[in-house]
Amino acid sequence: MAEILVLAEHDGEMVKKVTSELLTLARRFGEPAAVWIGPGSEAGRERLAEFGAAKVYVADGGDIQDYPVAPIAEVLAGLVARQSPAAVFLAATPEGKEVAGRLAVKAGSGVITDAVGLAAGDDGGLVAEQSIFGGAIIVQSRVRTGTPIIAVRPNSVAAEPAPAAAEIEPAGVEVTDAARAVKVTERVTAERGERPELTEAAIVVSGGRGVGNAENFALIEKLADSLGAAVGASRAATDAGWYPHQFQVGQTGKTVSPQLYLAVGISGAIQHRAGMQTAKTIMVINKDPEAPIFELADFGVVGDLFQVVPQLTGEIERRSGN
Repeated sequence: MAEILVLAEHDGEMVKKVTSELLTLARRFGEPAAVWIGPGSEAGRERLAEFGAAKVYVADGGDIQDYPVAPIAEVLAGLVARQSPAAVFLAATPEGKEVAGRLAVKAGSGVITDAVGLAAGDDGGLVAEQSIFGGAIIVQSRVRTGTPIIAVRPNSVAAEPAPAAAEIEPAGVEVTDAARAVKVTERVTAERGERPELTEAAIVVSGGRGVGNAENFALIEKLADSLGAAVGASRAATDAGWYPHQFQVGQTGKTVSPQLYLAVGISGAIQHRAGMQTAKTIMVINKDPEAPIFELADFGVVGDLFQVVPQLTGEIERRSGN
């Protein structure tokens, strides 16, 4: 089987969920080989093996992790030239898409970003599905030049385990001085709360314009905490400064696909729907019965969120014994 390179997203030890999704996708079309940049590959190897990585190419020499993006593209370009993979898969995160673009230039290949699905074409090539105009239109695209470089949106694929060897092998690619022109001079570790990460949470509770102000987001947070959920927000709420932008769910924010998505005070504009419409179960709380979000809802409550949310939170806490 042809090798497919998968750029591993990790925090130095823990492998992120999107990498498991990419490995699952790669197994459908070839033999997955993860590419690990920086230290910690031994700690992440077990997780990579669990989801089917046959090999793990590691580039951890010197201080490679202290240089953003450019060294990653060079390592991948070197592996593409040497291994001639069938494709390269990356996460369609801001960094992943920049790496994909740089790699495409270095490898002389075509690139597709924000893919939400992949299939084999009639000639055996890869056909990517993309959701555009906020999910209103689905298009099919393919790379016709060089090695397909495809950035896939997180939460587009269900990760499925399939154990493999995950044999660690040095990438063997020297990073040039040009790739080290820009250096990370300082890192600040954000305090991690008890809530799960937004893109990896099984339950997400999001607030929108109907929440009214930043102080009222305490209602959303309390409901989320009662469910052990992550907190999200619509673009209207983040643009208004009511909640940090890193928690925005939508076409220009993060894509989530949890088991349960609670949309509170969110009208359901196309921009927001594009980031959450693949959730397994969608529950809506909105006082406007004509809100477009109800078109997606499995369960809906037409009512004032300032009355419904406290009652819902209280009942959940009562049943859970908190």
